[in-house]
Amino acid sequence: MTSPSTENLPSPEPTAPTAQTTGAVAPGWDPPAVPTTRLPETPPGTPPEAPPEAPDQHPDHVPPSRRFLARAALVTASLSVAGSLLGLVRDQSLARLFGAGRDTDAFLVAWTVPEFAATLLIEDGLAFALIPAFSRALARRAQGAGGDPVRSLVAGTLPRLAPVFTAVGGLLALAAPQFVAALAPGLSDAGLAVDCTRLTATCVLSFGLAGYCSAALRAHRRFLAPAAIYIVYNLCIVAAMYAFGGRWGVRAAAFGVAAGGLLMVLVQLPSLIRVVGSRRGLTRDPVPPVAVEPRAVDVRLMATVLLFALCRQSQVLIERFLASGLPAGAISHLNYAQKVAQIPMSLSLMLCTVTFPVVARALAEGDTERARARVERDLAVAAALVLLGTAAVVACAPQLIALLFQRGAFTAADTAATAGVMRVYAIGLLGQTLTGVLVRSYFSAGRAAWYPVGAMTAGIAVTSCVGALALGSWGVTGIAAANATGITVTAALLLAGMRRRSVPVRTPLVLRELSRPLRAAVVAAVSGALVAALPATPLAALAAGTATVTVVFALLACVLGAQGCTCALRRVRTLTRRLAHALLR
Repeated sequence: MTSPSTENLPSPEPTAPTAQTTGAVAPGWDPPAVPTTRLPETPPGTPPEAPPEAPDQHPDHVPPSRRFLARAALVTASLSVAGSLLGLVRDQSLARLFGAGRDTDAFLVAWTVPEFAATLLIEDGLAFALIPAFSRALARRAQGAGGDPVRSLVAGTLPRLAPVFTAVGGLLALAAPQFVAALAPGLSDAGLAVDCTRLTATCVLSFGLAGYCSAALRAHRRFLAPAAIYIVYNLCIVAAMYAFGGRWGVRAAAFGVAAGGLLMVLVQLPSLIRVVGSRRGLTRDPVPPVAVEPRAVDVRLMATVLLFALCRQSQVLIERFLASGLPAGAISHLNYAQKVAQIPMSLSLMLCTVTFPVVARALAEGDTERARARVERDLAVAAALVLLGTAAVVACAPQLIALLFQRGAFTAADTAATAGVMRVYAIGLLGQTLTGVLVRSYFSAGRAAWYPVGAMTAGIAVTSCVGALALGSWGVTGIAAANATGITVTAALLLAGMRRRSVPVRTPLVLRELSRPLRAAVVAAVSGALVAALPATPLAALAAGTATVTVVFALLACVLGAQGCTCALRRVRTLTRRLAHALLR
């Protein structure tokens, strides 16, 4: 069975909602009020005028139905899970081939470049600026603006951004020795890190173009190709390590990063050409269309979103700077712990990836209430999912790391160190998720917002201070604790500023809702850890622990009335029935 594609998912018919059709409206979407007007009376005998011809409407101009959002979320989550699993295979291959020592430390310093590029150009920064811009262009197209606002936006942005990406990548390659010296001054093999950095610097251009394609496609409600990019990316890295690792060493992984970035662009390019080059969906104008001047993205907006993403990702810089002075392997232990612990966070944000264009389109059309309901629902569901994953990570950390990485050059001592770091790091996963949901709301209106930058700067300051103080006593575990503390402070500041500076969510209601799955997660983590300690083998312990966590969390969440858990369970049941029907029919 193949995954359902959202390239051409059916949207609701462009008709007014009725008693029969309102059930298909997406949750949080209130039908717009229809003004009542008194028509002028016509003299008797006057023939009735023909009704005006209805403009052509493209599915992109119709509010998405609940069924569409569910299917889009399923496709995005399925492909993202596949990409995350391949990311684990990538990390397993790195650990198996090169262990957790000076070679992997050198590569992971160079890995900072694609990590930053992915956050700045694909996942957060560029998307926060471009998705609202494309949403406004689509709204103007639906309202009958002359010409094609979407093509105008592409003409005004892509030719300006591509040379910037190229210049930054080239400058980074030239300054690789200085970059490595500043990032990890205590690194034992700086020359190897410089070689890897020059290879990974190419991803600034490729990730920038991939992020542009992804933002444009998601605004057009095309989620298949953007969700597949990390599959081809990780496959390319794994293939390069096994094909060239014997001759090139860890440099083969850096070459895989460069080749994988190119594939991320190529896999999205056909879909982008179709949605931007097509004339379908243009509203008929009463007058001939006029040329539209190319529109550029607001420079202040771009500055704020990139600064926020840069500040957020600088947590990695702080961690690696502090860990570079610790014994060899500390950076690797942090990396492996983060990669595994962040899986629940990544999955919990899949729904927001689908609904971010929905919120941006609602604000572009002036429907604040619809945007508020959507954001509150996203917060509840994302928090419930990430807290369930956090409880499982905390309960079964040693067994999970042993099964994933303990083979080849990765020893039992590496497993114990990585599991300890991961348990501490997981404490900040709720803050990571809330930050990811809330910052989308700040930038969904397509306006510059400096408050998120200030909130993230405060969190970075906390991370730096706590990390410096805890490094001497706790070592790498203190660095993980600093990360969790800093991002939690950022999430609290973002939530506190929502009402006045962003979508006006009801903060007391949101806090009460968050407390319910949080209490369930604490009890589930303790119960799962006790059960996971009983079986002798890691696989049996992991199965018993995760099953206990899931059952305890689900029962307590339902008893406490957590709406996010109830909504998530309802969606799981719906998707399960659909999959069973598709397999058994």
